[in-house]
Amino acid sequence: MSTGLPVIQTELAVHSSVDFDEKLAAHGVELRAARVDTLQVNVGKLCNQACKHCHVDASPKRTEIMTRETAQAVIDAVRRFRIPIVDITGGAPELNPSFRYLVRQSRALGSHVIVRHNLTVMFQPRQDDLPEFFRDHAVEVVSSLPYFLEQQTDAQRGHGVFEKSIEAMRRLNDVGYEREDSGLILSLVYNPVGAFLPPAQEAIEKDFRRELMTRYGILFNQLFTITNMPINRFLDYLRRSGNEERYMRKLVEAFNPSTVDGLMCRNLVSVDWTGKLYDCDFNQMLELGVAPELPQTIADFNPARFARRRIMTGSHCFGCTAGAGSSCRGAVSAR
Repeated sequence: MSTGLPVIQTELAVHSSVDFDEKLAAHGVELRAARVDTLQVNVGKLCNQACKHCHVDASPKRTEIMTRETAQAVIDAVRRFRIPIVDITGGAPELNPSFRYLVRQSRALGSHVIVRHNLTVMFQPRQDDLPEFFRDHAVEVVSSLPYFLEQQTDAQRGHGVFEKSIEAMRRLNDVGYEREDSGLILSLVYNPVGAFLPPAQEAIEKDFRRELMTRYGILFNQLFTITNMPINRFLDYLRRSGNEERYMRKLVEAFNPSTVDGLMCRNLVSVDWTGKLYDCDFNQMLELGVAPELPQTIADFNPARFARRRIMTGSHCFGCTAGAGSSCRGAVSAR
C-alpha cells in the first residue's frame, strides 16, 4: 500500500532497496490489527532532556502540548469503551498540566496505567512527589536507562543524567517499586548507544540486574530492549555519522517474520497531542495517520472500527521486525 511518507523519510526506502509490505508478502505474512487493548497517549514534545536517540525530537524548547480539552476527549473514550490499558508518553508526560488528571481519571475508570518516565523529570520543580503519586495510583513505571554505567548513559542522554537516574530509581524502590508484595512495577528500557541492534533481551536484563544491584542497590522488575528507529534525531545521527545506509541494510537483512504477530500496532492505537490517531508512536512522529477510511481523531474513536484494520507502514517498520523484534514492551520473538 502507498504510505505517503514525508520527504525526510523517503530516502530510507531507497537505502532499504525493498518495500516493507513487499517483504511481508514475500514471507506470506499479513499485518493487520487485532483487538485494541491499549490507548497510547502522547501528551506532547516538551521534555527536560534532549536525548540523542529520541524519535520524538523532544526537548525543553518544544511547545507542542496536549490541552485539557483533548485530555478530556481521551478520558471520554476510556470511559465509553473501558480501555484496559492507558499508556502515557511524551516528551516528559509529567510536564503536561493535564498529566495527573489523565492518570487519576484512567485509574478511577479501572484502566491499568503505564507512564513512560525518564527518571530525571523527578527533579524538576513540583515533581519531587512523583514516586508517591505513582505508588498511590499503582502506575506501572517504564524508564529508559541506556546502560548501567555513567559514561554510556550520559553520552546518550546528557551530562549528569545517570547520577539523577540512579537516585530516582532509589526513590522508586523506597516507596515499594519492585517489592514482591507491592504489585508496583518498575521496568527499564535499553536502547543501543549507536547504529546497531540491541542484544538478546534476557541476557542484557541479567547484566543490568546484577550490575545495578551490586553497584547501587537498585532493583527493577524487567528490562525491555527497543531498537533505535531511523526517525528524527536518531536519523539525523545516522546521516551525520555516515551510517544511514548501513543501518537500514542491517534492519532489512535482520527481518524476522515471526515478530509480526507481536508488533505493538496490532493491539494499540496512538493519540497525539492534538487528538489525532495513528497506528503507533513512530507513525505519529512521521505524521502517518491511520488509514483514511477510519475515524481520524480520538473524539470519533471506536475500537470496533480499529480491530482488524490495515496498518499503515513504511521502511521504518523494519526497525520493529529486525532480530527479536521491538515494541513498547521490548522484544517480541526469539531470534
